[in-house]
Amino acid sequence: MLQVNAYAAPSATKDLVPTLIDRREVGAHDVLISIKYSGICHSDIHTVRGEWGEQQYPLVPGHEITGIVTEVGASVTRHAVGDRVGVGCMVNSCRECVHCRAGEEQYCLLGNIGTYGATDVDGTITQGGYATAVVVNEDFVVNIPAALELDVAAPLLCAGITTYSPLRHWGAGPGKKVAVIGLGGLGHMAVKIAHAMGAEVTVLSRTLKKQEDGLKLGAENYFATENPETFEVLAGSFDLIINTVSAGIDISAFLQLLALDGALVNVGAPAEPLPVNVFSLITGRRSFAGSMIGGIRETQEMLDFCAGHRIAAEVEVIAAEDINKAYERVLASDVHYRFVIDAATLA
Repeated sequence: MLQVNAYAAPSATKDLVPTLIDRREVGAHDVLISIKYSGICHSDIHTVRGEWGEQQYPLVPGHEITGIVTEVGASVTRHAVGDRVGVGCMVNSCRECVHCRAGEEQYCLLGNIGTYGATDVDGTITQGGYATAVVVNEDFVVNIPAALELDVAAPLLCAGITTYSPLRHWGAGPGKKVAVIGLGGLGHMAVKIAHAMGAEVTVLSRTLKKQEDGLKLGAENYFATENPETFEVLAGSFDLIINTVSAGIDISAFLQLLALDGALVNVGAPAEPLPVNVFSLITGRRSFAGSMIGGIRETQEMLDFCAGHRIAAEVEVIAAEDINKAYERVLASDVHYRFVIDAATLA
């Protein structure tokens, strides 16, 4: 066992605190990664506070991990010592179901094994990236292209792939009109990626507070949803809407903004159900869908796409001692647009 420094939530109601955790020995197909940066995702907060179900504590969150390979198992072929690598939201899956075989491990029929808070193959609970090192099976480790710095690449392992996957699946590209609901950690990546794909991008945010940012990130248009006229002016406008917010919104109203055969895809994950008026769907042959992250193959594709288009997350790098303050700032929407922990401050 390797003991490493980490920050963990001792319970659903207490601040994260410094701790020591054990990492398993490097197996034949494992790589040991010296973590350099770990992004803070809104889902980290939902999870450690028990808002998405009961957890086992202490719990180390973090699934936006970048670092350097420092040791490889005897049978590893994908990675070598010194490689710049990343780990996203999952660290294993059954490998055998139809979805895993298709490279869609995120939809594993037996449930993929999450980077933290999940039961691993050895029966232990996985612990995430708010730590100085991690051991991961080589098949769930991706390469970080040289064109991406490790700090700005970290959020791509969740926010990047979470938005890239539905944009690619639903065909964002030239001639398509794409709207992004919310301009936060997920939303700012959706704007950048959709723009790079060639779509005409519109941001739908509650206010115009971030309008200047949205236009700089690649949006052609920006509308405030607190203004009722927005829903009149934009009715029937979009081929695709990506909803990135993890809070309750009037989905039926946003569905009315879709053109014929348009789709509204939820990537934000609010704790409460989102009621839908079925007439908002059937009157325009519209679809209301959801999307998770992406498989490992698609995650690598996303990283290569971002490197090729010079796309990176907008980050604020923080020390480990500021994690709890960062959580409060995330909840107050006071971040532009992703906090990233410098793992060197955990040592």
